[in-house]
Amino acid sequence: MGGQCCKLSPCCSDSQFKAAAVVEASEAVGNEEIDYLPGFREFSFEQLKNATSGFAVENIVSEHGEKAPNVVYKGKLENQRRIAIKRFNAMAWPDARQFLEEARAVGQLRNRRLVNLLGCCCEDDERLLVAEYLPNETLAKHLFHWETQPMKWAMRLRVALHLAEALDHCTTKGRALYHDLHAYRILFDEDCNPRLSSFGLMKNSRDGKSYSTNLAFTPPEYLRTGRVTPESVVYSFGTLLVDLLSGKHIPPSHALDLIRDRNLQMLTDSCLEGRFSDVDGTELLRLAARCLQYELRERPSWKLLVAALSPLQKETEVPSHSLMGIRNSTSLSLTPLGEACSRKDLTAIHEILESIGYKDDEGVANELSFQMWTEEMKESLTFKKKGDFAFKQKDYRDAIDCYTQFIDAGTMVSPTLFARRSLSFLMADMAQEALSDAMQVQVISPVWYVASYLQAVALTGLGMENEAQVALKEGTNLEAQKNETCDQK
Repeated sequence: MGGQCCKLSPCCSDSQFKAAAVVEASEAVGNEEIDYLPGFREFSFEQLKNATSGFAVENIVSEHGEKAPNVVYKGKLENQRRIAIKRFNAMAWPDARQFLEEARAVGQLRNRRLVNLLGCCCEDDERLLVAEYLPNETLAKHLFHWETQPMKWAMRLRVALHLAEALDHCTTKGRALYHDLHAYRILFDEDCNPRLSSFGLMKNSRDGKSYSTNLAFTPPEYLRTGRVTPESVVYSFGTLLVDLLSGKHIPPSHALDLIRDRNLQMLTDSCLEGRFSDVDGTELLRLAARCLQYELRERPSWKLLVAALSPLQKETEVPSHSLMGIRNSTSLSLTPLGEACSRKDLTAIHEILESIGYKDDEGVANELSFQMWTEEMKESLTFKKKGDFAFKQKDYRDAIDCYTQFIDAGTMVSPTLFARRSLSFLMADMAQEALSDAMQVQVISPVWYVASYLQAVALTGLGMENEAQVALKEGTNLEAQKNETCDQK
């Protein structure tokens, strides 16, 4: 590795940094503070348990690149804010004070280039971090495991710039260390803008090493000392630049050999052939080579990287969601149920829920028709039948009363029944009660799209338009996922 340190080909010259030095002292474009988020806070364990439906397996996500036993869940607070929750294993942070101090420090780094930390929980042996939830998956997904289209060149350059801006901001604010920087740590928000997960900014604890076990991608100084330095983060950024150009995870030593031989073709994603200039590709390789230098002092600063990446940007007026080929919340392709919910057409929603019946109760319908009931159960079942009849006849007040008596009896938990009572509340202009029932549907059946759709209607009734749009998009995505699953069977 030492022989690859600095005597690379002329493509590694400092020419691109001369112009960059002129603006080195200027503030990076993306480093603007944000004020749309609530202040950092401490959550109770019960709050986060409720937000994740009891840490249901259906709510486990992999967007932050975490591995067991440190699991990340998606959740929803009572105010409808979507959140991501990282739950550490019991021995990760034995010192509660250290955990709280670290979490609060990271929580101060609010920036639109970060997946911002909203709070934490520290109760008994539980250690949890709460961050913004970003719905459009990771860079690894879009770069290495894409399904519909490869990531466009302009978007790859945008990812590189936004990431450099995020790390420049953190360094400026005194948090220069980032642990295990890789493509799973970069997520895309609702507008498909790339952002860096805040979880990697927490100082290393007992939850694992700072870098993965793949030694080929580990900074050489970490192998020598076991310590992360600010320059180590720059090195990892260099591996990401190679990822963006190649669409593959190429070991740095091999990448440097190809760079030294000026073998741009071998380093270029075949999906990008003819879609960018050799000049742009060479510029990106120059930056990658500088970041991957063996000697720490030869790696560039974040301000130099930001300044060098800024003039490379393409199609700057095109929104990220357009470059990614992903519809945003204002251009959803809605199903009949989604369309009815977006229009708040309660009559159409009623017809669809009536036609669906109880088939999405995942076995509850069969239990409800079981014959061996006690007398008390039979009486309770009568309330359900009366409620269903009233719902069909559009007698919503009677449906609410009958369903409530069935629910209060505690005989059976049915997501469909809560969905029907939620719609009945909407018909009675009782949006808050409708929202509570729609959220209960999601607790019982986290992946059933009807829950999100009903929440969207109720939130609109409560004047929470932004939250309603998020819920509508979530329902659309869940319904699409279910339809895809059904098509594959």
